[in-house]
Amino acid sequence: MRLLKIFLPLGLVLVLLCPQSGWSQTSQKEAEQTAALLATLLNAGRVVIERNQPLINDSGRGEKGFTPEVFERLILDEFLQQTQIDLKHASSAMPSQAKDLLSLLLITSKEVVADAQFVINQRGIGYKNFIPATFGSQAARKFSKRSKVTIKQTALEPRNLQNAPDEYEEMVLKRLASQPFSTTPIVEWLGGGQLLRAVVPIYYSEDCLVCHGNPKGILDMSGYPREGAQAGELAGAISIQIPSDHR
Repeated sequence: MRLLKIFLPLGLVLVLLCPQSGWSQTSQKEAEQTAALLATLLNAGRVVIERNQPLINDSGRGEKGFTPEVFERLILDEFLQQTQIDLKHASSAMPSQAKDLLSLLLITSKEVVADAQFVINQRGIGYKNFIPATFGSQAARKFSKRSKVTIKQTALEPRNLQNAPDEYEEMVLKRLASQPFSTTPIVEWLGGGQLLRAVVPIYYSEDCLVCHGNPKGILDMSGYPREGAQAGELAGAISIQIPSDHR
């Protein structure tokens, strides 16, 4: 299974669709920036897992050397490339809430890689099912259990039912699916400005079609029926919720 690539332009442009109240304009802007950075960091981890699939699935090797420490170095490098932000030396200009939440997401992402060491290092087994989607779902759930901020991978027809969309996510996903390809996340303030919801679209790339393309219904290497998708179609999204009392 290949990475469902997320296209995040530098300095993510956020679109505000609802009137804002409840938070100060500064707090709202910081929350929007935080949501964008969280989505970018989760995606950076997915990219790292995808790039290391040949190593992870090498049946002829035992210890792969793909440790949590190696993963941390790679994800920080990828995040720096995507955002020009070095999390090892976080800028004072970054919102304080973003620093804390990014640190937590980095910790939980490393824990997912640590938990997968036995699987990653198994000799004699090729496909390990430790893929970007698996990593992303596990990291998002670990993070969300330790924070009032919620991160989730979701899709209209998810393979993992834990990633099924809620009513709001389903509405936004259907809207995105009916629109041309767009790199702009959907951002809305709900509950009188008390809750920020951000949905960052993910689109199928050519690589994704190995598992998600045609012929539709044929089982892929992981045992799931292929979706019959085409490159450029909406695959899903990273959904983020930040309540006003998240601190």
